[in-house]
Amino acid sequence: MTTVYERRAAPRLAPPAGRSPAGAVLALLWAGAAAVIAMWWADTGSVVGAAGWLTGAGRIAGLLCGYACAVLVGLMARVPLLERRVGSDRVARWHAMAGRYTVCLLAAHVVLILLGYAAQDRASVWHETVTVVLDYPDMLKATAGTVILFAVGITSARAVRRRTSYEFWYYVHLLTYAAVFLAFFHQLTLGNDFNGHRIATAAWYALYLGVAALVLWFRILAPVRLNMRHRLRVQSVHREAPGVHSIVVHGRRLDELGARPGQFFRWRFLGEGLGWTSTPYSLSAPPRPDLMRITVKALGDHSAAVSLLRPGTRVWAEGPYGSMTEDRQTSPRSLLIAAGVGITPLRALFETLPGEVTLLYRARTAEDLALGAELEAIARWRGAKVLYALNGPAGRRPDLTAQSLRATFPDLAGHDVYICGPHGFARDLYEELRAAGVPDRRIHHESFEL
Repeated sequence: MTTVYERRAAPRLAPPAGRSPAGAVLALLWAGAAAVIAMWWADTGSVVGAAGWLTGAGRIAGLLCGYACAVLVGLMARVPLLERRVGSDRVARWHAMAGRYTVCLLAAHVVLILLGYAAQDRASVWHETVTVVLDYPDMLKATAGTVILFAVGITSARAVRRRTSYEFWYYVHLLTYAAVFLAFFHQLTLGNDFNGHRIATAAWYALYLGVAALVLWFRILAPVRLNMRHRLRVQSVHREAPGVHSIVVHGRRLDELGARPGQFFRWRFLGEGLGWTSTPYSLSAPPRPDLMRITVKALGDHSAAVSLLRPGTRVWAEGPYGSMTEDRQTSPRSLLIAAGVGITPLRALFETLPGEVTLLYRARTAEDLALGAELEAIARWRGAKVLYALNGPAGRRPDLTAQSLRATFPDLAGHDVYICGPHGFARDLYEELRAAGVPDRRIHHESFEL
């Protein structure tokens, strides 16, 4: 691969992004929730009796659920401000949390409203349920949307997710769009807070249409434009280590993408039966005006099939995404710690990060060190260090504790530390780094765990 990616000083592609807007975004989202509650408060007079309390609580839960649905879809829109400045992994965690809130609020809304209506009409809950679903306007569509949202929630539960394929989870997850669309109309038809309230109705339409516009632009139109403009195709596939292959992708004017070392794209390879799945893979070398490279380890059916790609295969890409770039650097000294295929984004950063850089590469055996020759060549070229943490002869794992890290790097607290590897590895290492005195603001990591 050194014949394709010769070592070169990579220019700074953009000025530092500055402070993350995560706090401001979260404040805005919570302010929206407060505004929804204020809307209910302004439209509600006295609450009398059990039926009134149940119905009122159901209305609050329904309004917040409707708002949470819009937030949920907005966080799926892959807005560059969020994906590149806040970080894709953090946005994914927000989305997962919003999903849990949405399902809980939806369940509360359904149960409380039906109990309140049943108490008000002095009917059984079953009779009230049948009446609401069959006789109330837009409720058949809303019921279908409710069922879909519950199905999405169930398949997203960790215990279920572990037992299903990524492809199944992904396509069930896409049904969220249909569920939100089906449930939207009954909110305006039956919602007391919207009937006769033009400002509230206009604000609700603006919220949902704004989110729909974000999805249309960033999930559909922007990727279409990217792929029509840059015409990506597989140029070559190279074996790097057992089960690890690099895929070099050729395209036109790729420098216009603004991709940076440490970032990733979502890749869809239109061949070998892979066209149905979009998967995130990091750039494993600094991008060039005509080439990009990813390095993939066979961890499942999709990643294993990537090694069988043929030159000329068309590629559909979305991105770039991710915030684990040079912009996070706060110190002239950086420590990169990779485990397994987590070396891919750190290999690109190892070549381009300014200042004093050390790379610590964790693997089972020397044979598993993907891109090892490139790392050694980069270290010689820029005067950096590469250290390896390999299993002992009996398979014993090396210690990466606070004590051992401080012993190896006496001034560890003064480093920026970039981590990439399996979720458990990154989580444990983060705790050890904090115990070693590294400030949270100097520990940088991004996870693709779904």
